[in-house]
Amino acid sequence: MDVELRHLRAFASVARCRSFSRAAEELLITQPALSRTIAQLEDRLSVRLLDRSSRHVELTATGAGFLVHAERVLATMDQALAAVSRRVSLRLGFSWLLPDPWAQRTISRFEESTGASVALVRTDDPLQALRQRGVDIALVRGDVDVPEGARVVPLADEPRVAVCSENCELARIGRLAWTDVHRWPLVVNTVSGTTGPWSWPADRRPDRIVKTANYDEWLETVAADRGIGIVPEVARRRTRHPALRFVPLTGAPPSPVGLVHFPDAPGALVRRFLEAAVAELPR
Repeated sequence: MDVELRHLRAFASVARCRSFSRAAEELLITQPALSRTIAQLEDRLSVRLLDRSSRHVELTATGAGFLVHAERVLATMDQALAAVSRRVSLRLGFSWLLPDPWAQRTISRFEESTGASVALVRTDDPLQALRQRGVDIALVRGDVDVPEGARVVPLADEPRVAVCSENCELARIGRLAWTDVHRWPLVVNTVSGTTGPWSWPADRRPDRIVKTANYDEWLETVAADRGIGIVPEVARRRTRHPALRFVPLTGAPPSPVGLVHFPDAPGALVRRFLEAAVAELPR
């Protein structure tokens, strides 16, 4: 017999609700579609499962017996799907410091709604990991060149702050204007940094650039007083380093943060994560 799970779910819902209209609402389908599905099931079984009237719906004796087996089948299938979901994960690539509390809330919402998990993949170059399909979604900061065919979901703009060594003169001055950054040696994370020579017009760029290849190198180079750094404000709240001082930066453009993915990545999981990500954005 060509009986499908949708037939069993429709029948179990009507039997539980004792109403086609309430069951249709529960299943998120129209009442005529639900009626057709029940009619198909009864036709394929060649039995009458429900007694219908204008006021109520009741199970026939055959329907009551069939319901026991249908609910057992559905419960077993739900258990099987849940077991598979717990073994499914979505890989989120990032280079440093996920935005908070957005990241934690997004991950919780996604995992609770899907049963899948999020694997956090720390990598110096999230976009390269995305190109190589080492991650499903990449969290990126700053203005970046995304891979061809990839899509970007903007999340927010993060304010910038300056950071310097405790021995730097800037620590004593206590504030810095964006237009004056060029007066200082600038330490740049060339792989995943959000600020570099490209952030200013050619005639306003810092004269001295100290290049590093990742966040840890950048942090320790600034701490060693090789130059100052510019970083999203999240670093001030999350970084504890005795040799560093964070300094207010006035007039700086914000740093964009977003999610990058390929449309052909595991569609349902990526879509559900993006929905959770947008839902957790500050209003």
